[in-house]
Amino acid sequence: MLNKTSYLFIFVIVILNFGKLSAQNSNDSIQTQQLEKDSVETQINPENNKFNLKKLIIPTGLIGYGVASLTIKDLKQLNFSTRDEIKEHQPDHIRLDNYTQFAPVALVYGLNAAGMEGKHNFRDRTIIYGTSMLITSAFTLPLKHLVKEGRPDGSNTLSFPSGHTAIAFASAQFMFHEYKDTNFLLSISGYSFAVFTGAYRMFNDKHWFGDVVAGAGFGILSTELAYWLFPKINNLLSGKNKNSSAMILPFYQNKSVGLGFVKTF
Repeated sequence: MLNKTSYLFIFVIVILNFGKLSAQNSNDSIQTQQLEKDSVETQINPENNKFNLKKLIIPTGLIGYGVASLTIKDLKQLNFSTRDEIKEHQPDHIRLDNYTQFAPVALVYGLNAAGMEGKHNFRDRTIIYGTSMLITSAFTLPLKHLVKEGRPDGSNTLSFPSGHTAIAFASAQFMFHEYKDTNFLLSISGYSFAVFTGAYRMFNDKHWFGDVVAGAGFGILSTELAYWLFPKINNLLSGKNKNSSAMILPFYQNKSVGLGFVKTF
């Protein structure tokens, strides 16, 4: 049974071995067809979305710190001292964090519309980002109700982890992946919005420092998982199995709304 002083996060990483395409040089016609095929599959090639343990280092470190801050005395004290320092400067309580959490993804779509193409086309990046948001919600929403950490302002017990920060860093990681190969400086610019969001969750007295750090970790991890899962999801949505069918259904449960995906084979 989970309680406030004991938490266990189990991350199961399945490493898939992907095959590589090999070109056949039989005649000019076949070569042309192969080149066209390669240009389409470049975006969904599993090698381009390869997941490895190195990608776990930063997010698990951030999540680990956040979890530790719930129980370790010195880290809990850092939560309080950080809040006290913020209150001394009495920053204005503004709600820009409600919008800046989505700024990186808005930039990705805006830049693509302006002709600055990213790694994936509209359809593929929408699938990836949607998957990232679903994973982020799957991490953060249940944990808020399991951990029941009180917010600094005492409004409720849904402080850990910070959902706004998780979405912000998931969006920033999404922007990083889309532009890191073509414009590195642009790709990391989304993190400034993510840091701003996390900071203002504390300035607005809605989260402790540990909540924000953990939220950043969950957000980054969610996007990494989304890119790793994309080839599989794309195969399902492409309907390569002629006997399969798919449906997207809305649901409402426990005052929560969402969409469910059903695939039959």
